[in-house]
Amino acid sequence: MRYRRIFLPGGTFFFTVVTYQRRPLFNSHTNIERLSRAIEKVRRSHPFTIIAQVILPDHLHTIWELPPDDVDYPTRWRLIKSGFSRQMDQVADPTIPLSRLRKKERTIWQRRYWEHTICDEDDLDNHIDYIHFNPVHHGLVKYPHEWSDSTFLKFVEDEYYPRDWSTSNIFKGIGGE
Repeated sequence: MRYRRIFLPGGTFFFTVVTYQRRPLFNSHTNIERLSRAIEKVRRSHPFTIIAQVILPDHLHTIWELPPDDVDYPTRWRLIKSGFSRQMDQVADPTIPLSRLRKKERTIWQRRYWEHTICDEDDLDNHIDYIHFNPVHHGLVKYPHEWSDSTFLKFVEDEYYPRDWSTSNIFKGIGGE
């Protein structure tokens, strides 16, 4: 299968990144801190702006804006995933597939990620809503403001949402889940 990605200089992109076999690695506050450190390290060497983000137990959604002359989000994801992985203690796992062993891959992340190029303001708003509603969609909380590993409260502070914002709309077709 051939994957085609759009490389738009200075583009805005929505990503879904999933753990290997949907292991709930981010049920651990320590692992969320490790992920945050990996992201910040990459942001220092390869700048980008995080517009919105949510970290769930087995995956994350984020929207990035790249600098005007830059298209290289694949390098950023490779560095984030490897930086996080290096912080993890790898326990010997006899169920690791041979294809992963040959490539010396760990069983932390799915190999690929889902990417969508944001087309316009409506598309951006829909994806921001999707990100912030996702913990409710997965039954983790009743309201978006109850999920701490999200940019939702920053959006409330910036008056993008009222604190009691919610929606009964289950966003379909967004997020690669």
